[in-house]
Amino acid sequence: MSESARPLETVVEVDTAAPGTAISPDLFGVFFEDLNHAADGGLYAELVQNRSFEYTPAHRPEWHALTAWELLERDGAAGSVAVSAEAPLHPANPHYAVLRTIAAGVAGRGAGLRNEGFDGIAVRAGEAYDVSLFARLADGSADRLVAQIESRDGSRVYGQAELGPVHGSWQRHSAVITCEATDPDARFAVVATGVGTVHLDLVSLFPQATFRQRPGGLRADLAQAIADLKPKFVRFPGGCLAHGLGLGNMYRWPETIGPLHERRQQRNLWGYHQSMGLGYYEYFQFCEDIGAKPLPVVPAGVCCQNTDVTGQVGIPQEEMSAYVAEVLALVEWANGPADSHWGALRAAAGHPEPFGLEYLGVGNEDAITDTFRDRFSRIHNALREHHPEITVVGTVGPSPSGEDWEKGWAFAREQRVPIVDEHSYKSPRWFLENTRRFDAMDREGPHLYIGEYAARDNDMRSAIAEAAYMIAMERDGDVVRLASYAPLLAKRGHTQWLPDLIYFDNTNVWPTLNYHVQRMHSVNSGDTALPVTVVGAPQARPVPAATRHGVHIGTSSDTRAEFTDARLGPLGVEAAPAPDFADWVAESGSWEPDGDGRIRQTANGPGASLVLADAVDGPSYAFSVRARKTGGGEGFTIGFAATSPGNWYQWTVGGWRNVFTRLQRVDDGVEHDLNDPVAVPIETGRWYDLRVEVDGRRIRCYRDGELVHDFEDARATPEAFAVSAVRDSAAGDVIVKIANSTPEPVAVRLRVAGADADAGFVRTVLAAPPHATSRFGLAPAAPVEDRLPGPVCDIPPHSFTVLRPPR
Repeated sequence: MSESARPLETVVEVDTAAPGTAISPDLFGVFFEDLNHAADGGLYAELVQNRSFEYTPAHRPEWHALTAWELLERDGAAGSVAVSAEAPLHPANPHYAVLRTIAAGVAGRGAGLRNEGFDGIAVRAGEAYDVSLFARLADGSADRLVAQIESRDGSRVYGQAELGPVHGSWQRHSAVITCEATDPDARFAVVATGVGTVHLDLVSLFPQATFRQRPGGLRADLAQAIADLKPKFVRFPGGCLAHGLGLGNMYRWPETIGPLHERRQQRNLWGYHQSMGLGYYEYFQFCEDIGAKPLPVVPAGVCCQNTDVTGQVGIPQEEMSAYVAEVLALVEWANGPADSHWGALRAAAGHPEPFGLEYLGVGNEDAITDTFRDRFSRIHNALREHHPEITVVGTVGPSPSGEDWEKGWAFAREQRVPIVDEHSYKSPRWFLENTRRFDAMDREGPHLYIGEYAARDNDMRSAIAEAAYMIAMERDGDVVRLASYAPLLAKRGHTQWLPDLIYFDNTNVWPTLNYHVQRMHSVNSGDTALPVTVVGAPQARPVPAATRHGVHIGTSSDTRAEFTDARLGPLGVEAAPAPDFADWVAESGSWEPDGDGRIRQTANGPGASLVLADAVDGPSYAFSVRARKTGGGEGFTIGFAATSPGNWYQWTVGGWRNVFTRLQRVDDGVEHDLNDPVAVPIETGRWYDLRVEVDGRRIRCYRDGELVHDFEDARATPEAFAVSAVRDSAAGDVIVKIANSTPEPVAVRLRVAGADADAGFVRTVLAAPPHATSRFGLAPAAPVEDRLPGPVCDIPPHSFTVLRPPR
């Protein structure tokens, strides 16, 4: 139906007499992974960075055991600091600081150590802070310590406390400092008194005002922002973090419980450090505090397939029995009685009652290899035998299509896995095109957990697309059992992945438009999806078609290359030489002719592109070029099927740190992968023959004559105006949700059988221009609630609306 022929009103009719479709009670949750510095320096409220002196260059090349620390020699004091591993506090925590004072200064003060925190230490006037550390006197009389919070330049002391006496064996010392000033960039210092040598470890400063006032707990405002989402579950600790880069980097849950100094710290695969202060006990406690079910994820007995050199490796067969026992022990730790072996450890930590674990994820985005199948089946079979009450969540690879996805689904059906975890990082248009993809799913299982998804931006366009996709999940809530946006948190100055749901720094929390969509859905959940008929709905505007397609060549981030012998022509015949590169247009980068028909891209930067518009008749043709990387860390991009500004396909060769080749689609300027990336790097200085064949929707990509990608991009019509209706039986309400991604306002007449039309509705609306963006600052819009007096309501353009009966 054309826009000109669309009726003045769109009618939404809800069949309240129908039994409807049961919706999973756990549908909308959250996923926490320590990415973007989300844990240490983020949700975990510890204010001291590198508190155990365990940083190493393996975590980050410029780091060492004293990173974030400096030696203090004030008012005539002199001394030194070193790091030792002799007779440590605990083998899991092998390093400690050796603070030596050789000359005391004013008032007997000796040398000290000062910590810069995570981008500074934010403190508030009148608030109390718990100080603790382990200390051991090695020699001399430096048996007292002074801990203090001070200004960055050291000119002001905001509060201090004395610790000690320090003896010749490791002991924990603690005190409380009440801060006298507010300072977003303070420092924390520990100073010896007298001459001598003292050993220090696990030096800690925590606000007492943590979430739910739990000692050593979570940052209150960040935790509250998550709690306000009313998530039904929390998935943790990953993600890629769970299976790690290499077997030694796996996240092993038993090493994250118990006393802090007994937890094994390790490298975070996202390029920094994990103190493990936020461990399994803290995760489970947080879930309980916010009324969410825990969904821990354990490795499936294999490490990440992207591990350098080795790729995916399985735990050795002779160690698998012990690993399976470790997974089974997790269930006992979470659910067992306080007098069981593992339950006693939980009780000793302060939680004698079971946590009530129901779900357990096994694996994350793993390549579906024979090694994976063997290790997963051993874990799954043991859980099914010993703990049939646990619902296992399997994995089907990193994408909602492709070889691993197909193999993963087939294996899950073979193994009778109850739920599988699917991930979708796609363009807004893809989400609108795929709102009906769950309709035909086999209700007999496996059911689906959409464990990670995001529409690639924090603008309103993306938020509405996610709202529509969540409407689709709700309409098929009997088979889509769980869903969680990802990533959850991102810290200013340390953001490694975009988009994210909540941004923050040391003093601010910034929920996004996407966050508001998540919350609007979650707090307006229902238990039954009701049939809805929509008449006169606005339709998506089609992507402009073109009879001729544009092409481009380019380089990825910080990469230089040269190109030659570009050719274009119909399929089935020898392609003719393309126009001279001098006739192409440089959209980015620095392009220089190099003689003999070659052209070089010589600039570093985010990427470079040389475009030939209207290059060839579509929809079937071949485009080839020879390319050679001359320097940099990645590879080439070959663009084709450009039909309108912001819409094309591209083949990225040597992308993502020169690990993968990827076939991608760009929708309205937003790129996303079409299928599984292929692990094929490129060499510097070597010429490659690259050829793309376009045959309607089918795309084939060849590197040196070898087929790398063969994909048919079957696209559905976007659902531009998505509607769901759910029954909240507990409240006795019928709730209607509408995601309008069109640029037009829509007058909706709502017909809900059994409802008093004259009573009207309570309307909650989130609306903003499509490219309005929310990241490190206030979102450009927030949900607004009002009361409608009758059955007709206006749905704004680019909006998400929730309608409930008045109370």
